[in-house]
Amino acid sequence: MMWMTVTRFILLTALAVSCFAGQFPNVASIIAKSVQANDADWKADPHYDYTEKDGTGANAVTYRVTMMMGTPYSQRVMENGSPLPPAQAQEEQQKYERTLAARRAESSWERARRIASWKRDRGRGHLLMSQLTRAFNFRIVRQQSLDSRQVWVVKATPRPDYQPPNMEAQALKGMTGTLWIDTQTCQWVKVEARVVRPVSIEGFLAKVEPGTYFELEKAPVSSGVWLTSHFAMRSTAKVLGMFHRRSAEDETYSDYRLSSAPPAK
Repeated sequence: MMWMTVTRFILLTALAVSCFAGQFPNVASIIAKSVQANDADWKADPHYDYTEKDGTGANAVTYRVTMMMGTPYSQRVMENGSPLPPAQAQEEQQKYERTLAARRAESSWERARRIASWKRDRGRGHLLMSQLTRAFNFRIVRQQSLDSRQVWVVKATPRPDYQPPNMEAQALKGMTGTLWIDTQTCQWVKVEARVVRPVSIEGFLAKVEPGTYFELEKAPVSSGVWLTSHFAMRSTAKVLGMFHRRSAEDETYSDYRLSSAPPAK
């Protein structure tokens, strides 16, 4: 669902920069630095492999995500908190090997098309991230401790005069949010956002309804690089103006490591 892709990439990743610890900063400056940080880590993110757990409790499925011939590949490794039985683990390994063989056998045109499609999806969110300073008014409400870090708590409300550059950016006009920004690095430690009025996501075919909510948490994975540690979303959409579609996600990310096969340029 495009809404899920858009919200993920709006809020992905950050790189450490000098921030404003020890003083109450100008909110425009702190937001500009945080956007700069997110842009840098957006570029670093594809160079990392990681473990992704989808769902919680008995329904959780865990994947090992690795970069394969220019784009990520997800291999199922656990269910319900336990490793796969040997037969299923062997089947997943065979799927991995078949996919690797298929990608190695691609023509240059096929590989370019696959990589371009992946980059296009990432690019949508990158455009939206670059729109944040234009789309919202920001206000620092306090400084506090969060997960042993000092953070600025920043409220974001949509600007009435914001003119989105495309249909996807319309989503920003109907959202409000709260950002917890590290005072030392300007990293986004946590972000919460809510849809407060219907926003179009696929032309006139679908609208995201009020009550849609998502939360992002991030953590450092190496010197100067922070990546997503948790993402949760609950969404309600009206399709064709009549049918309601509800969905939910809860994903945990861990074990980040530099990939031995970085994405193609």
